[in-house]
Amino acid sequence: MLLSNLNLLATAPGGVARLRELILTLAVQGKLVPQDPADEPASVLLQKIRAEKDRLIGEGKIKKDKPLAAIAEEEKPFELPVGWEWVKGRDLFTVVRGVTYQKADAKDSPAEGLLPLLRASNIQGTVNFEDLVYVPASLVSEDQILRSGDYVVCLASGSKNLVGKAAPFRPELICSFGAFCGAIRPIASADYFTVFLASPMYREAVSAASAGIGINNLKGSSLLGLGIALPPLAEQSRIVTRVEELMRLCDALEAKGQLEATQHAQLLSTLLGTLTASTTPEELANNWQRVAQHFDLLLDRPQAIDALEQTVLQQAVRGLLVPQDPADEPASVLLQKIRAEKDRLIAAGQIKKDKPLPPVTDEEKPFELPVGWEWVRLASIADSRLGKMLDKAKNSGKRYPYLRNTNVQWHHIDLDDIKEISLEASELAEFRLMPGDLLICEGGYPGRCAIWRDPDREMYFQKALHRVRPRGGIAVELIAIALESDSRAGNLNQHFTGATIKHFVGQALDRYVLALPPLAEQSRIVTRVTQLRRLCADLRQRLAEREVVQARLAEALVQQVA
Repeated sequence: MLLSNLNLLATAPGGVARLRELILTLAVQGKLVPQDPADEPASVLLQKIRAEKDRLIGEGKIKKDKPLAAIAEEEKPFELPVGWEWVKGRDLFTVVRGVTYQKADAKDSPAEGLLPLLRASNIQGTVNFEDLVYVPASLVSEDQILRSGDYVVCLASGSKNLVGKAAPFRPELICSFGAFCGAIRPIASADYFTVFLASPMYREAVSAASAGIGINNLKGSSLLGLGIALPPLAEQSRIVTRVEELMRLCDALEAKGQLEATQHAQLLSTLLGTLTASTTPEELANNWQRVAQHFDLLLDRPQAIDALEQTVLQQAVRGLLVPQDPADEPASVLLQKIRAEKDRLIAAGQIKKDKPLPPVTDEEKPFELPVGWEWVRLASIADSRLGKMLDKAKNSGKRYPYLRNTNVQWHHIDLDDIKEISLEASELAEFRLMPGDLLICEGGYPGRCAIWRDPDREMYFQKALHRVRPRGGIAVELIAIALESDSRAGNLNQHFTGATIKHFVGQALDRYVLALPPLAEQSRIVTRVTQLRRLCADLRQRLAEREVVQARLAEALVQQVA
């Protein structure tokens, strides 16, 4: 059943990782390979290990262990197959603590009289020998020299996921291990430990046993107290062989998935590239039809839908998403009307005289515009300003709700966590939001924007946000589309200041360049973008629902197999 349903398990979310866990769980529960009545039972193996342990104690090579209480029934999480035995870790191995050394003793390179030490970072499923430290050999006891058959284990880490992580040691060089590590040393050679120490059963046990504030610590006594289901020796060999075979199969499934992901990305890039390369709306419409025929194949993962949405935005700002209409009043006339209205308001003293903006240079024009479009700077078509400075010591007046940059997400405004700011009556009109205002993050995630649309809710905004109000009836959605397209493409970064913390300052926003369509075409573009974004949202929803169903089927299969 496991093999016949590998494809379902492997293609479910996180499928290959869960498949590996299932294989290891079945292995340590005795469900992965059939039992053979002819196998010498584990009880006989335990007698041999006990005899070897007594010999080592007699020779003074290991310490005498304390008498153990019998394993209680509640310590046995499942029923064992015939021939298996429940044992404690101390029945099968000893634990050696790592070398304690001073920072001044550690060197980065080998030298006479120094021994290499493994650290927690060297335990990655297997032991790697990169980035070793070297300490005086006099600090290392004979017991702390790693031997073939040892398992190096992380005993302390700030990450709970790393504590208990173990890997078999292969004697590629003579070395020891640091104080944050330990060595599990089997009394009798046991490749089966490789399976057990990788299993979810072991990981759950050490996670429960590790504790600490800041640093999680796993005591050697906790390892010695582990409950282990021990198979007969012959079955151990069959289990190890079978696990290795199935893990190679998992490797192949993982590699296949990566290959398919690469091939999918190449196909998606090629087909979406035909959309991007379109030079007229008519050509785009024809190319779109060809791509749409392959939606089921192309849009089967979230990143593919993201790529499609970015392509839609790119085509929108380039004037390729909807056809032009020669009867539309060109954007140049719209700009003249906006300028004339501004001059009238300046003359009437209703607004301040604006500073001249530099002309848009050829270097700032990334593509050729359709007929009737114009390159503009934001300040020539919209008014922008920063919100109210948040200063508890200076702000006075009544308390009012306000938005921060954390409230402004792409496409929507999150109203779950609204704070209040003090405002004087004279400041209310200046900082109150009106329906159709575009809010743009100045910092945090500079450039991220959303439109305020609520006509009934009183709301203000803080200095971490720019408020943009277009003039002349210009569609505010068009500015949001341009900002998001540039943000996704990485083009917006050139407008930010700051080495580590980025800011989209007011002057840079005012000089931001975008392509302005005729007023009538703006409405057609916004309508089409809205339709296609709704399609992308539907595709994401269907994909999420499919993944949920797939995950449930895989989970049901895992439970049935286990």
